Amino acid sequence: MSAHRSAFSARWLAAGGAAVLAGILGVAMLLTNGGSACAAPPGTTQKSGKATFYDLAGTSGNCSLEVPADDLYVALGPSEYSAGASCGAYLDVTGPKGKVRVKVFDSCPECPAGHIDLSRTAFKKIGAEIDGIIPIKYKLVTNPATPAGISVRIKEGASQYWFAARIDNHANLLSKVQVASGGGSFKSAHRTDYNYWLIDAGAGSGPYKIKITDVYGNTATVTGVKMSPGTVQKTSTRITGGSTTVTTVEKAATPTAKATTSTPAKAAKSAPPSAAATSAAPLPESATAPSAEAPAADQPLVDLAAAEPAPSSC
Repeated sequence: MSAHRSAFSARWLAAGGAAVLAGILGVAMLLTNGGSACAAPPGTTQKSGKATFYDLAGTSGNCSLEVPADDLYVALGPSEYSAGASCGAYLDVTGPKGKVRVKVFDSCPECPAGHIDLSRTAFKKIGAEIDGIIPIKYKLVTNPATPAGISVRIKEGASQYWFAARIDNHANLLSKVQVASGGGSFKSAHRTDYNYWLIDAGAGSGPYKIKITDVYGNTATVTGVKMSPGTVQKTSTRITGGSTTVTTVEKAATPTAKATTSTPAKAAKSAPPSAAATSAAPLPESATAPSAEAPAADQPLVDLAAAEPAPSSC
């Protein structure tokens, strides 16, 4: 998982020309001026833009995820990749030939807001490959179906003294991950831009209980996760199907991630939602036992309504 998406899409380079240089300069200025403060994941309101496509060429995306079995994925520019906050979510993208659902898998450093980079397979479902660039409409999907239950991958180099885990198949954007070892109390992890959740001081030797909360306040807990670096531990637990209303418009702070040996690259308010909580041991055939559980009171959530920041604020 240490290999990452190349900085430039061959198709985009061929089609973009001078636009590439402008895009690079724009991203450089964004980073120089602390542009991360303006970044937010795509919103649930449909947005117009354009799409190109690229091939992984043996690398992995910056979200540190396995390539989806259906090969339908997308890379987002810095403002919508949002330092990894968009990883694992799904977008519905409509083009000249129809609609396709893609998983946020990667970042596209040269893509300005509104420009998404699809896998070749996804692009061909909604446009003609020969065109290279097509007009599209796209939006974030709420509570999408996932191909499997939640999985956890402990990062290489992790130990009882430094915890790092990647969560997959969570469907919605995540706002919080908490980890408890044995019978201990939960500790909050912070997310990196390569989509691992870290506890710099460690979380103990395990086995771990991991509580996952999405931006709608839905929760799920998986138990029995082992300190087994490099192994994908599967469960049958799913977190989708609960609330669809973001409970607060406060943006989550992005802590500075500890350096590691591998660095991959709101909707309108309504009545407070009831959160869905499930628990299952990390086994391929483990059973789930749904129960009700309220989201944490101090939980900061992503403001989906702010997915498209005003130009004057950036």
